[in-house]
Amino acid sequence: MSREYKIAVLPGDGVGPEVVEQAIKVLEVVAEQEQVTFNYSYARLGGSAIDEDGTPLPEATLEVAKNADAVLLGAVGGPKWDQNPSHLRPETGLLGIRKALGLYANLRPAVMVECMASASSLKEEVVAGVDMMVVRELTGGIYFGEKKRFQDENGRDAAIDTLLYNEDEVERIARKAFEIARKRNNKLVSVDKANVLESSRLWRSVMERVAKEYPDVELSHMLVDSCAMQLVRAPKQFDVIVTENMFGDILSDEAAMLTGSIGMLASASLSDGHLGLYEPVHGSAPDIAGKGVANPIATILSAALMLRYSLNLDAAAGRIENAVESVLNQGIRTGDIAEDKAAAVGTVEMTQHIINALKK
Repeated sequence: MSREYKIAVLPGDGVGPEVVEQAIKVLEVVAEQEQVTFNYSYARLGGSAIDEDGTPLPEATLEVAKNADAVLLGAVGGPKWDQNPSHLRPETGLLGIRKALGLYANLRPAVMVECMASASSLKEEVVAGVDMMVVRELTGGIYFGEKKRFQDENGRDAAIDTLLYNEDEVERIARKAFEIARKRNNKLVSVDKANVLESSRLWRSVMERVAKEYPDVELSHMLVDSCAMQLVRAPKQFDVIVTENMFGDILSDEAAMLTGSIGMLASASLSDGHLGLYEPVHGSAPDIAGKGVANPIATILSAALMLRYSLNLDAAAGRIENAVESVLNQGIRTGDIAEDKAAAVGTVEMTQHIINALKK
């Protein structure tokens, strides 16, 4: 009897629907190879939901996501909604679904495919061999703390954003990071700003306490400004990095660009259960939406992460990753990563090359 999996599909905005469509083509090949069935339920999130439902996160979308085995997301946002009040911004929907589903751990792999080293803005000898995982706490910190606009005692406009963590929030992301480090090279760097921030001092003390349960993992600490510098100076020193929400937001994008294109990188947002949300790191890129030139690789690799972390189809995930690398090794490129732009392939053509490699 064929195994069945329920996948919530949130195409989103901009290029999101285009790249999600290509990822599903790849998943259908996997379904045939693995003799499984993927049942897709589509729902709106972000700008498209604001336009159609009057909210960036409709209740119907949450229900679809909660009843799924995994969630595949395209991208949200765009200048069309930039002037909206905060409760009607696409990003509010993304933050909301992360919170509602308990997706507290964001995994951002940054892997340099050997043939792509020349695409990085750094020297090839600096980035060749980079293979790291950034683990970002996703539902606490300054993004979710109290926010307030007011006038101070001198009548000037002022604002407050509160950075709040409790020990349980830090402990659960610490355990997730230690477990991931165990599956890699047993090296974990915890990034904070403990020389200035009380929240970082709490973070560091909890990391030290949890580390006693993982004596096989080498834990070190690094201040966030130093980490930002080391990522461009000597990135190969890192294996797994764990950090709080805002620092992780910034550092994971920096790590992504080491590999040459943010359009190639996947991410996973995980809860304590099997449910996860999988999305490309790149944004909605409204300037190229509908032109058929978006790079689908990040979304296809996000689908591979979904197979690995939510559906326990590790072998299939590996085959997708190998197929992507095989295509890149053949010199096939979309415009964002092509040195010869005239020879670049489009979204659909790149996907077909990956499918052909997957079927071999």
